[in-house]
Amino acid sequence: MAEMKYGEIPGIDKPVSRLAQGTIMVHVDSLEESLPLLDASFEGGATLYDTAYIYGGGANERGVGKWVNDRGIRDQIVMLGKGGHPTGGQTVVPPEQITRELNESLERLGFDYIDLYILHRDPQLPVGEIIDLLNEQKDAGRIRAFGGSNWTHDRIAEANAYAEAGGRTPLAASSPHFSLAVQVKPVWADCLGISGPDGADARAWYAEADLPLITWSSIARGFFSGKVTRDDDSVLEECSRQGFCYPENFDRLERAFQMAAEKGVSVPQLAVAYVLNYPLNIFALVGPCTPQEFQENLAALAIELTPEELAWLESGEEA
Repeated sequence: MAEMKYGEIPGIDKPVSRLAQGTIMVHVDSLEESLPLLDASFEGGATLYDTAYIYGGGANERGVGKWVNDRGIRDQIVMLGKGGHPTGGQTVVPPEQITRELNESLERLGFDYIDLYILHRDPQLPVGEIIDLLNEQKDAGRIRAFGGSNWTHDRIAEANAYAEAGGRTPLAASSPHFSLAVQVKPVWADCLGISGPDGADARAWYAEADLPLITWSSIARGFFSGKVTRDDDSVLEECSRQGFCYPENFDRLERAFQMAAEKGVSVPQLAVAYVLNYPLNIFALVGPCTPQEFQENLAALAIELTPEELAWLESGEEA
């Protein structure tokens, strides 16, 4: 059986599992249905769990918090909480909304603090306001570390330069989309990916900065589920709405099918392995819904891909 691997995120004094378990499917009113998955993931070594203020109108945070508290494992869990999602046509998320959502998330979870608090989108405030606000929450003990989801690397660099100049704590992590597939169009408004040629500058910056990345949608919203093919009309319409069903991605998918067969693994396992083997400080966010699916993701940690294999999956050419 494959074993979990771990890394570190500045400000967090616990081992952080390289697989982050998504919990969007967890709901406090149907928690019994999710307990086998949650228990299996924890027993399999997962420590990093992803939640968000907007998931299920709060029912997600209540469900995950109840599981953690009932099991008595709070000191072993690295809780990733997200807030600051624009709603109702917002273009700017004000600081008071971020503060309110954080406080409500803590109440729902039943926690004193959130280990890693990530802003769901770039709130489009001056970076100084964001850094100052998050440092205030950290100093108050409500969060241990913080970061941004779907921020450009230039924006993160600007924010962290401000933090360094003022002796403040910088953003500790970034959460963009990254997978073998290129996000040709945003899956949701203002979500950002760093795959493919257009993401090369971002990936180079992250490599130099060694900033932890919690990358979402490792199998590209199901594109690498093993069920999608170029000629399957039954899935193409839905797949196209997810932003991945385009010729260059189908080329990558067909190479993934070929390599997975050669290695004796599944296509989704190979897709997760691509993310985990990429030479960045990556924690892959995955969303298995059953214990078996979690074990399949865990097995991806044992798949080693060379730089030449990564390059061939991307372009059909060796590095």
